[in-house]
Amino acid sequence: MLDADFFRRWMTATAASVDREAERLTALDSPIGDADHGSNLQRGFTAVATILEKEAPHTPGAVLILAGSRLISTVGGASGPLYGTLLRRTGKALGDAGEVSAEQLTEALRAGVEAVMTLGGAAPGDKTMIDALVPAVDALGTGFGAARMAAEQGALATTPLQARKGRASYLGERSIGHQDPGATSAALLIAALAEAAGE
Repeated sequence: MLDADFFRRWMTATAASVDREAERLTALDSPIGDADHGSNLQRGFTAVATILEKEAPHTPGAVLILAGSRLISTVGGASGPLYGTLLRRTGKALGDAGEVSAEQLTEALRAGVEAVMTLGGAAPGDKTMIDALVPAVDALGTGFGAARMAAEQGALATTPLQARKGRASYLGERSIGHQDPGATSAALLIAALAEAAGE
């Protein structure tokens, strides 16, 4: 069973990973976006780690709702609302339980991903964070490590795609050949989940 401490570890591991990879995320964003994806997420997840040190929510759902709210209030561009919605909706789906199973997390995360798809209007194949998140959730039933691999493969698979949503879609065919920064950061989020689980 997964408790609030596990979810805090997940968010802290994500913050550390985003901090390490911020320059790479911004480099990926530079040719097809605003060249601020890494710095925006770095600021947001640093704020998440900071508030989780000060406040200690007692349930998994409360940890994610607090983290998502923090992202929405600190991250500019599309990343804040999208990641904030993902975490808040996942947290709400987990409810008030003090501990949740991996199966419950899978279903809650699926609800979070669906909320992101509704908010951004993106579907798999549109060259967005959805291309990493959907296969990750589908693989999560097999294990956290499998979800991490699926997310990383999903992010890599965005390279030959033409963007159909987000800032990159304005470039049309010129978006082809670039790995999507949103899918890449989503893969970092899932990798941090596997790290928190020790996989």
